[in-house]
Amino acid sequence: MKKKTNFAQSIKMMATLNKTKQIYLFFFISLLLTACSHSKKIDVSNIDVNITIERFDKDFDAIRNKPTAQEAAILQNKYGVFYKDFIEQILQAGTITDTAYYNVIRQIVNAQPYKDLEHDVDSVYPNMDKQNAELTDAFRRVKYYYPQQRIPKIYAYFSGFEAQTSIGDGYFGIGLDLFLGANSRFYPSLTKAFPHYLSQFFTPDNITPRVIEGFARNEMFPQKDVDQSLLTKMIYNGKILYFMDQVLPDVPDSTKIGYTAKQLDWCKKYEPSIWGYLLDENLLYETDYNKIKKFIDVAPFTSGIGENNEAAPRLGLYEGWQIVKSYMDKHPEVTLPQLMANTNTQQILNDSKYHPK
Repeated sequence: MKKKTNFAQSIKMMATLNKTKQIYLFFFISLLLTACSHSKKIDVSNIDVNITIERFDKDFDAIRNKPTAQEAAILQNKYGVFYKDFIEQILQAGTITDTAYYNVIRQIVNAQPYKDLEHDVDSVYPNMDKQNAELTDAFRRVKYYYPQQRIPKIYAYFSGFEAQTSIGDGYFGIGLDLFLGANSRFYPSLTKAFPHYLSQFFTPDNITPRVIEGFARNEMFPQKDVDQSLLTKMIYNGKILYFMDQVLPDVPDSTKIGYTAKQLDWCKKYEPSIWGYLLDENLLYETDYNKIKKFIDVAPFTSGIGENNEAAPRLGLYEGWQIVKSYMDKHPEVTLPQLMANTNTQQILNDSKYHPK
C-alpha cells in the first residue's frame, strides 16, 4: 500500500475538504457559479468508465459467522493486495502468512464497539448509489483528459477510525467510519485525533472530492521534493485544485479546498490583502518550513492575520489556486495536461499577471 491517510494527514498534503450545512441562498448560488466558472462543460457520457464501490466491509463481516480460514481465503482471492494491506497495515492484525491473525480479526468483528460502528455505517450507507454516480462522472472526466490513465478499483471499509483513505496497487480505499456525518456520535470522543474543525467535514458529500484529490496527489501528480519554497507549494496545490475544478465541475469551491462558506467568503473579501501580506513579508521564496507552514498546514485558522481568529486556514493554497486560475484565463490555448506537467512555477506566476484588487 503506497499510502494510508487519516483526514488530518490528507488535508495537510492539501488535502481534505468540506461542505457547510447552512448557507444563505444567495451565497450558495454564488458558490455554485464560482465552482463552475473555471471548469469546462464537456460531454463524457460515452466514455467507458463505470465505478461501483465494492463493499469490503460487508464481505469482511462474514468472518463473524463462517469459518475464518474459509472466508479469509475468499476475501484474499477477491480483493488481492487490498486484503493484505487491510489486515497488515490498517487493522495491524498481523501478517497474512501467519494464521495467528485469524484470532485477532475474530475478536475485532465480535466486539461490541465493532458492532456499534457497523450499525452506524449501515444506517448512513445502506447503498452507495450516489457516490457511484459521482465517481463515475469524475473518472470519466479524468479519462477525457488522460485517456491512458489507469482507473482504480474502489473499495469501502471501516477501520476503527484509523484511515479515512488508503491507496495501493490498483485500488483506492474509503474508510466509511470517517465519513459518517458531522454529528456522528463517535466523533466527540476522538477530538485529540480529529478536532471539530476537521470532523465537521466527515460527511458523505466529501467522499468523491477526497477520492479524486487523493488519486490526483498520489497517483497522477505526486509532488516533487525539489524546491521547497512557499511559491512552489502554492502553485502545486493550486494546480491540484484547478484539476479538481475540471473533474468535479459541480462541487462547490468550499468543499474542494476544505473551507466553510464563511471561510471562503473571508478569502474572497481579503484576497488583495492576503497577497499583499505575502509580498510585503517576502514569503514567496521562503524555504524555511517553520516560517511558511501556517500558510500550508491544516489548522482551524491562520494565526497572526486578521482579527478574532477569523482568517481562513491554508491561505497559500487559496492564493495558489487563484494564480493558476488567472494563468489559465489568460492562456486558453494551454490544455489541462500541459498545465499539470508545467513545473516552472515562476513562469506560471509571471504569465498569470495575478494582481487581485
